Amino acid sequence: MNLVQYSLLPLLSLAAVAAPVNAAGGVHLFVLSGQSNMAGLDPDESFTPAVQEAFGKDHVVVVKDAVGGQPIRRWYKKWRSAAGASPVTNGDLYDRLLAKVKTATQGQDLASVTFLWMQGERDAKEKHAADYAASLTGLFDQLAADLGRTDMNVVIGRLSDFDMANKRYPHWTMIREIQVDVAESHPRGAWVDTDDLNDGLNRRGKPIKNDLHYSAVGYKIFGERLAEKAILLIKQE
Repeated sequence: MNLVQYSLLPLLSLAAVAAPVNAAGGVHLFVLSGQSNMAGLDPDESFTPAVQEAFGKDHVVVVKDAVGGQPIRRWYKKWRSAAGASPVTNGDLYDRLLAKVKTATQGQDLASVTFLWMQGERDAKEKHAADYAASLTGLFDQLAADLGRTDMNVVIGRLSDFDMANKRYPHWTMIREIQVDVAESHPRGAWVDTDDLNDGLNRRGKPIKNDLHYSAVGYKIFGERLAEKAILLIKQE
């Protein structure tokens, strides 16, 4: 199955769940964050239209804040390495994200909160797999607590097949496995596959093959997949 054929599957799945949901009790908040592959995602291209179709334009708030090349410790405030060391700066990007969320939702009643996370490349490169599961679950708990939610949904973008031999990023496959384990063990969690998104033409028109980043079409499909999982989690409540 080629990429174009595969890209139709999320659209077909979305069609099955896209009937608008009554959100009279408030808005559905979607928080997108992480490093470069989340930074490269344009929510308006595919993610936001999908969730607006499902819940209604007036009942959706989408907040995105992502920065390329950053480790999870810049979001998770209680990060500690396996050796017990802690960095000088913890959580500064999280504070920036939370400020955006609070501004966007001021005066709003939240019908649901979904956190969508695409990150892990930097931690794989720095060999922090031993810390990653605790950091990821800790980050989810941190945001849920700050938003006063016990029912926050989470969707994780799993690292692609960029370095399955762990040559350039020694903990690549370990981080991949951790992301799936965390998502599947979370009571309101899901994950999306990105293995087929890093071939083709990037946003500058340059051909890429098994790249660290996604193609222009790949980012569109990525947004569709994130939206599909988020919609399903909300409708399952």
